[in-house]
Amino acid sequence: MTDRWGTRMGSQDERRAAWREGARDFLPVLLGVAAWGLVTGVAMVQSALAMYQTVAMSLLAFAGSAQLAVLPLIGVVAPVWVIVLTALVVNLRFVIYSAALARPLAHLPFRRRIWLSYLVGDVPFALYMRRTATNVAWPARDAYLAGMVVANWWGWQLSSLAGIALGARVPREWGLQLAGTLALLALLIPMASQRPPAAAGVCVTALVAILTYRFPLHLGVLVAILAGVVAALTVEGLVGRGRQWLRRAA
Repeated sequence: MTDRWGTRMGSQDERRAAWREGARDFLPVLLGVAAWGLVTGVAMVQSALAMYQTVAMSLLAFAGSAQLAVLPLIGVVAPVWVIVLTALVVNLRFVIYSAALARPLAHLPFRRRIWLSYLVGDVPFALYMRRTATNVAWPARDAYLAGMVVANWWGWQLSSLAGIALGARVPREWGLQLAGTLALLALLIPMASQRPPAAAGVCVTALVAILTYRFPLHLGVLVAILAGVVAALTVEGLVGRGRQWLRRAA
């Protein structure tokens, strides 16, 4: 099977097997994603949003971190530009994901790249990059990614909708926000520990977020994310220059 440019994409059997492998590889982290989705659904219901707005945000936005970041701003009726800017800054990491995925998925039709861009998330991206790091010429790699992102989408939406349905019945004293944060940390720490730039970004973001906690309109979130991005890019540059120096020295 080839695309319109003649690039081999694997046979139908290969692509089905790759899709199933992607969905199967995602299963071990599905519980953590579901916990985060449940917490996000509960948080949306307990905010100032109406039921139909929470359902629409879950289905259309599909961005848990950005959703949780803007909910407090919506609750205090912050200016629209602050809400939009916060969501954009929180999702800046997807620009990096796009750059990493552009070359291996460039052969796909535009329509397929569009729906994959909507479905891709943090965990599927990390798992995909790890799986394909030693097999960059795998012709069915997009089917593998599709299997993961579809599993992620269903897991997130079902758990988020469950949180929306149960939100009014869940007391705030249960501390589900903390449970969701712990679930997210369980996913984040193993990923960040393998990449120095990511670890630097996480540490700087956490530190600045604590220091700017009392900033008005939750602007500390913006400052912390920007500081984390700058730290990650700085370390990435240093690591790249270090590798170049080692290659020259060898």
